[in-house]
Amino acid sequence: MTELKQNRDDFLSPAKKTSFANDVLTLVGGVTFAQILTILVTPILTRLYGPDEFGVFTLFSSITLIFSTIVCLRYEFSIMLPKSDEEAANMLALSFFTACIVSFFSIPILRFGKQPILSILRTPDLAEYLWLVPLFALVSGMYLSLNYWNSRIKCFQRLSINRVLNSIAISGTQLGAGLAGYATGGSLIGASLVGQSISTLVLAGQIWKDNGSLFVRSISWKKMIKGFKRYRKFPFIDSWSTLLNVISWQLPAFILAIFFSPVVVGFYSLGVQVLQLPMSFIGSSISQVFFQKATEAKTEGTLSPLVENVFRLLVTVGMFPILTLTLAGSDIFSTILGENWAEAGVYAQIMSIWAFFWFVSSPLSTLYIVMEKQQFGLKYNLFNFSTRLLSLITGGFLGDPRTALILFSISGTFVYGYLCLNMILYSKVKLPNVSKIIFSNLMLCAPAGLILITLKVADASELFITLMSIFLCIIYYLYIIKRDSQIQAVFNIGSITKN
Repeated sequence: MTELKQNRDDFLSPAKKTSFANDVLTLVGGVTFAQILTILVTPILTRLYGPDEFGVFTLFSSITLIFSTIVCLRYEFSIMLPKSDEEAANMLALSFFTACIVSFFSIPILRFGKQPILSILRTPDLAEYLWLVPLFALVSGMYLSLNYWNSRIKCFQRLSINRVLNSIAISGTQLGAGLAGYATGGSLIGASLVGQSISTLVLAGQIWKDNGSLFVRSISWKKMIKGFKRYRKFPFIDSWSTLLNVISWQLPAFILAIFFSPVVVGFYSLGVQVLQLPMSFIGSSISQVFFQKATEAKTEGTLSPLVENVFRLLVTVGMFPILTLTLAGSDIFSTILGENWAEAGVYAQIMSIWAFFWFVSSPLSTLYIVMEKQQFGLKYNLFNFSTRLLSLITGGFLGDPRTALILFSISGTFVYGYLCLNMILYSKVKLPNVSKIIFSNLMLCAPAGLILITLKVADASELFITLMSIFLCIIYYLYIIKRDSQIQAVFNIGSITKN
């Protein structure tokens, strides 16, 4: 107990606390604005666009993500690792170069694979949009590379503003097209491309203004080739690992389309989008800052306390909203998004426990890159892919999308639990401390859970259950902000304001 407290104090010492907490806070500010805008716009979009349009958009995004995630051959991660900025600049250039090459070669793949893709997914509406995939992949690869350069030089405020611009562009375009009578899957796709392109161009302009002279004097083909060889594990091992991971992430959309329909895919898409809100609000910001800090902590020998406290922060922030959606998902979806989306709420309930394990393990998963254990990542992602494929196909043959998602959720809970456990063991965090964190947060959430269960048993109205869920969430977060010094630090209040 004393050691745990000491570790937390070390982690939250004025210098470290201010650095980590302020970096997270800077990103959280932009992400929060972007997500609030998304939350406000979503009930309007679900009344303009139907599940079928969301299904087409989801399938297109799934195909795009497969190319986008490996378009840089994972060299974007190497930008964070070198000690010198000159070497990192060459890795940024190498990431851009590989993005151009991979995007170019994806054109014939999609041209000749177009008909098989459309036949398998049984979604002919995708035909007119597939040509956009290489362009999406190129823009996404460049944005990812610029994103990691920004993380390296700790310009988190720039990323925060960039995410706001992205959200405004996407939401504005989607709303404009829908209100103008063009509520199609193509409008959702086009809006996403507009938002990503604006974000990338703005970020590139800012970085060039600040670091252009460094790039001009540092980047050379010789140094890029040297970096290609030095970090060859990324394309030859980690890229395959990542490909398996991203395909496994898109499997639900593909399998649900093959066995059922784009409408079911639309329900699944919105359910997952809502489950990912905790990650979008703070988890992704913690993940980005954690990757940079873990790289430093490994060298300094302070990785264990860093991981333990980030784990505690993720559990504290993520457990309550997931619990709420588990118990009241269908009521919340019906009330806020409309009766047509009640089934999406049921899907969210089914997948909620899996989403919690994913939320906690996702930021920590960068540890195997920091520790250059790409072989573990490949083995893990192969395991993840296999279990997802088996569970979803089994559910598909049984003829019930809910059954497919139940099996998917069960397998995912065990797989992400295994990943989280390994990251904790890699960083040498003591398991009793981990158990204590989980148990104490379960006890903290239990009263709210009992209230929601009582309301469900009493057959309270959907509106009342939704309002009570929102009220309980507000009370919970106000409580943890008041009592938890680590949360206070992240939200820049309490002790941190005194330093």
